Amino acid sequence: MSYPVRTALLLAFSLGIVASAAWAGAAGPGDPFGNVAAAYLVKVDGREVWARNPSGRLPPGSLAKIMTALLVLERADLGSVATVSREASMETGTRLGLAAGDRMTVGELLAATLIGSANDACHVLSDHVAGSEAKFVAMMNARAREMGLSDTRFANACGHDAPGMRSTARDLARMAETAMGNPVFAKMAGLEDGWISTAGGGKRFSLENKNLLIGRYRGAIGVKTGFTGSAGKCLVALAERGGKRVLLVLLNAPARWWKAEEILDAAFARGSGASSARP
Repeated sequence: MSYPVRTALLLAFSLGIVASAAWAGAAGPGDPFGNVAAAYLVKVDGREVWARNPSGRLPPGSLAKIMTALLVLERADLGSVATVSREASMETGTRLGLAAGDRMTVGELLAATLIGSANDACHVLSDHVAGSEAKFVAMMNARAREMGLSDTRFANACGHDAPGMRSTARDLARMAETAMGNPVFAKMAGLEDGWISTAGGGKRFSLENKNLLIGRYRGAIGVKTGFTGSAGKCLVALAERGGKRVLLVLLNAPARWWKAEEILDAAFARGSGASSARP
């Protein structure tokens, strides 16, 4: 069911918002899902209940865009208009197809970054907020330090494989929790699809959420997917049912969609009374 992106932007204005590790060994007591991923972590109502290699430093892929979006929401006016640079127009991987000189509001670029994981939109945002992607990456790393994410380091805004680019399941869980505390981020991360356009409406783009749980898994409300050659298939998923809130991080999980549903179902069945255990 289509949900207009502009609804999320209106919410922002009404609220005044401006602004590599090896696979782990045999499963242990706190690790009931074995080798589903190079690393995973499950939290129920904010409490860690199951994990495997949660502090293992791994490439995050486009999960890095969680931090990009958080910084944009903290530092930019969603109604301001950004201009696409030549460098942003040359981004690779998933993209809208923006051309140098195109203009688009920060809010619609943010929707493209979170919903469609568009690298060109992401790069435009980094340029707009900091003046260049390099300066924006420095801001990302400073914000990670402020949040106590000691095992996270960014090398670019979009999550491309690069030397030193790393995070952990535990750090990404904390990052996602912080980001989902922002109502605009939370609204956009939960949209199944939408439409955006360049300033003046010259170009129009459809968006479909890369997170296949949205609109398909009961209670799914976020958060973000990621994939690169080094990162593999990654996912941060958040779902709510009956007052329970389950957060799942999967890093390098070959069958992420099937396993995500299995793990989320198990977490809801066990509930917040599960004892916390770490492998």
